Amino acid sequence: MSSPAIVSPDQWLEARRELLIKEKAVRHELDDLARQRRELPRVKVEEDYLFESESGQQTLSDLFGDNSQLIVYHFMYGPGWKAGCVSCSFLADHFDGINLHLAHHDVSLVAIARAPLAEFQDFKQRMGWAFPWVSSAGSNFNFDFGVSFTKEQIAEEAAFYNYEHTGKVAEEMPGLSVFVKEADGSLYHTYSTYTRGLDILLGAHNFLDLTPNGRNEKTTMDWVRHHDKYKTNKTAQ
Repeated sequence: MSSPAIVSPDQWLEARRELLIKEKAVRHELDDLARQRRELPRVKVEEDYLFESESGQQTLSDLFGDNSQLIVYHFMYGPGWKAGCVSCSFLADHFDGINLHLAHHDVSLVAIARAPLAEFQDFKQRMGWAFPWVSSAGSNFNFDFGVSFTKEQIAEEAAFYNYEHTGKVAEEMPGLSVFVKEADGSLYHTYSTYTRGLDILLGAHNFLDLTPNGRNEKTTMDWVRHHDKYKTNKTAQ
């Protein structure tokens, strides 16, 4: 990629104003997309899912706490794993900073993994995370919401991920699902997204997209590590 031109302040201002027009147009499109997302039809959750949590067994309804809206991040941590997915961990590093704010705006944010609870407790402690993280072990939750697959499904290209049948998946994949609880206690699934649909959650990417070098990666997130695995503890001065 060639280097951008070096121009006068007036020329830069003209170019920046032209880009601002495009930025505003995209922002308006994103606002409209968010409206359409809110207006999607809903599906009633009929299954009585149970989860392992640090405070004992919980239902999907329990995960809402005192709020009427629930965001579930499907964390890639399968049975027998020794550490969580690096990309999921990168995303999860954003959770604790926003969770207090979400909780005060009628939204609970919970991570769910298919591994038994005991298998990822040490990893959670190692990462220093405080957000709620529960296990769906023993239930069909991960399979029903399209983030876990059997070897047979993958071999037969029958895994239904990101709204299409495919064999190009692993047994554990990332995703996000949203639920709402009505006054009578009924639960509804309102939204799920996968792959690049999760990019909206990555505040770090938004910062990088403002810089001259951008994300500067050969393949998606090839530079990302668990935050305790970078070679130096480099922070802004």
